[in-house]
Amino acid sequence: MDQTGKDNTPLPQVDELRRQLDAIPRKLDEADSNRQLLDEINAVGTAAERLADHRTTELAELDLRLAGLGPAPAKGTPAEAPDVAAQRASLNKQRTEIDAELKLARLIAVDAEQRGADLVRQRRLQFQAALTTHADSPLSPSFWRTLRQAAPGDFARLRVLGADLLGAARAALDSKHRNAFQGYLLLALLLAVAGTWLAERILVRVLPSRLPAGRLRRSLLAMAAIVANVLIVGTAMQFAWSALKLGGPLPDNLLALQQATVRAAAYAAFVVTLGHGLLSRRRSSWRLLPISDDLARRLSPLPWWTAALSALGAVVTDVNAIIGASLAAEVLVHAVFALLLSFSVAVALGRLHATPDGAAVGDEAAHERPDGETRPLWVGLILAGAGVAVVLTVAAVAFGFIALAGTLARQMVWSGVVFATTYLLFQLADDLSQALLSSKGSVGARIHTTLGIGAQLLDQSAVVLSGVLRVLLFFYMVIALMAPLGTNPDELFRRGSNVDHSLKVGDLTLAPQALLTALAVICAGFVAIRIGKHWLSERYFPHTSLEPGMRSSIVTLLGYVGGVVVIAVALAGLGISVERIAWVASALSVGIGFGLQAIVQNFISGLILLAERPVKVGDWVVLGDTEGDVRRVNVRATEIQLGDRSTVIVPNSEFITKTVRNMTLGSAQGRVLLRLPAPLDTDARRMHALILRAFHAHEDILENPAPSVTLEGVQSGTLTFLAIGYVSSPRNAAGVRSDVLFAILDALREAGLALSPPATTSVAQAPRDATPEPPLPEPA
Repeated sequence: MDQTGKDNTPLPQVDELRRQLDAIPRKLDEADSNRQLLDEINAVGTAAERLADHRTTELAELDLRLAGLGPAPAKGTPAEAPDVAAQRASLNKQRTEIDAELKLARLIAVDAEQRGADLVRQRRLQFQAALTTHADSPLSPSFWRTLRQAAPGDFARLRVLGADLLGAARAALDSKHRNAFQGYLLLALLLAVAGTWLAERILVRVLPSRLPAGRLRRSLLAMAAIVANVLIVGTAMQFAWSALKLGGPLPDNLLALQQATVRAAAYAAFVVTLGHGLLSRRRSSWRLLPISDDLARRLSPLPWWTAALSALGAVVTDVNAIIGASLAAEVLVHAVFALLLSFSVAVALGRLHATPDGAAVGDEAAHERPDGETRPLWVGLILAGAGVAVVLTVAAVAFGFIALAGTLARQMVWSGVVFATTYLLFQLADDLSQALLSSKGSVGARIHTTLGIGAQLLDQSAVVLSGVLRVLLFFYMVIALMAPLGTNPDELFRRGSNVDHSLKVGDLTLAPQALLTALAVICAGFVAIRIGKHWLSERYFPHTSLEPGMRSSIVTLLGYVGGVVVIAVALAGLGISVERIAWVASALSVGIGFGLQAIVQNFISGLILLAERPVKVGDWVVLGDTEGDVRRVNVRATEIQLGDRSTVIVPNSEFITKTVRNMTLGSAQGRVLLRLPAPLDTDARRMHALILRAFHAHEDILENPAPSVTLEGVQSGTLTFLAIGYVSSPRNAAGVRSDVLFAILDALREAGLALSPPATTSVAQAPRDATPEPPLPEPA
């Protein structure tokens, strides 16, 4: 079997993975590192999944090779060739071995996942138990007495760590790498001080000229500054420790201190740069928060205080863990930093409320809103929560619940960082959506020109995309807020990817990957449908002999079919199968039968109209008292434009269940029909000639078929003449009928002939002594 993956890296062995997993303790002790154990378990699970994927591919290849040999001969039938039988036996043996290893690898992956979840649960239980632990209050003499007794031992342990650190520095200085040691330290100092300053200047000069105009510049600049500063500061700290490593390998306690300091430095750089981007004290145009310059100046020290206290507290806590400090020292550290963090937050709240526009924090329209309008509710809730947390933290320290106080302080600061980061990402999501899809942006204008998508639809798409991104960011914000409570923040994305274990609605699993997949399918699918419809109507159909109505019907029907397919695929991406959709449809059948019957009937009728095309776009139809052009056949109703340019919306079921007269179904010609009654003593031939001449004289009357005038009958002393002429379109029939009728009436009046009731138009007869005109010749 192949023991290397697709990237030529060696594949782990199943037995080795099982041994590694069994070596990890199942029960979490107080001294165990929850993060380290989880990293080891996740590494084993990832390796097992990688092995399982590779073996699955090999198993599929073996199945294809076995299928190529054909089915094995049945019992009692002639045996196959010896070489084929040997090859089949070898392939079956390989398949059995690979299948067994595949099952074991999948079992190890499942065990690793369960083991990790169990460790997280144990850590959470330990964390919850620690919150309720009561210690001596710092206000009591016993607290300081215990601390004084433990101080000599703690200082001794701390001196050991300091001696190791000083020894590593001396070893680096005494070695042949003395110049490199000094160079590393100088480079680290330059990166930490000048590197961050230079990076900000470069970003301010380079990014605005390369980004589209608008708010995207400031949000992207803030994000780029955060990434750059975190990388620079983290790299500077790594250079400083690399200088110490020049004298030789570092002991375990210094390696642990290295991880703690690098992590704390990167976190501090993140918090400071994030606060600088939100407040931007010096450049108000780049400020993300809608606050005044005075409030930004008042709040500008807050990110520095938060970053310094949080990073220093984390390093001191890690140092206590590294040297094995006493419980009294740990309690003192938690109490001191809880009070310091609470004091910094209380000062920030005081400065916020002391500023007249402090209520405007978080209001995106703060500069435009009318005076007296209250701040958003969520801002008030956050500030109130911070105030309550400060009071509870101080009270917990005073009453001896130091673990609870430390947790509240860290959670308070961490929540502020999470909210600030989410606000920045919200702004970035809005700005990206507007820049990419809004019709006012350059990209949106190109999309509008290239694909023919309407400006309003592009703006709606930008808003929808922004909303979807905000929901996804809110999802991860909730996970990040829960991270410090028994879980480490670096598990944020791992927990987000494994959210299927927690966010379930019945049998439906809601995971970010599934939501993004469904969104991508919907966006790409409907864009593809629109491109296909545009190609058919503008490029392909003009080169065919199809009628315009047929073209419109085909494009509309394909659009509906494609939309149904896209939605079905998107639902499949969410884990909603066709069977589940069928069950939902069955459950809605009662509602459809009572409340949605007419809608369903019109929908089915619309599909019938599009498929059979008894009525198509461009036809002239008569439906009851409605007569006009069919302008559009929708899935529920059909639009008919009347002669006065008004539009009538007719349900599709009317065209299926009622009698419809399609004037242009068999031919596009229109008919002008007149019934003219005349007295019995009228000169019938003369009147026949007058009427026929009026039809021939009108330019819109077609010569083929030729107009005709017939004597339809004699009834109650009245002659009835039936005149029929044809025009090129039924839309012209009404106007031509009026013109011909005017011409006939004028000709009858001049000839001294008259119409008799029940005609609505009468012509006065000529005087009896008038000389009769000679008979008109028959038209050729």
